[in-house]
Amino acid sequence: MKIGYARVSSRGRNDDLQAEALKQAGCDCIYQGIAIGAKSARPELDKLLANVWPADAVVIWKLDRLGRSLIC
Repeated sequence: MKIGYARVSSRGRNDDLQAEALKQAGCDCIYQGIAIGAKSARPELDKLLANVWPADAVVIWKLDRLGRSLIC
């Protein structure tokens, strides 16, 4: 199953472009959330992670929609 995750970083912004791209990619389910600030809770991402199975594919529009930074 393909599971999509769309996120906007502030209220009033629209994630329609992300959601449409995820639908075009064949996502069966799309979680949509708002995360304001660097340390904001992400309840929709938490729901996605709680419901994903090893055989599932998580699809995002851009890497920065998943998180702010990457520590190597």
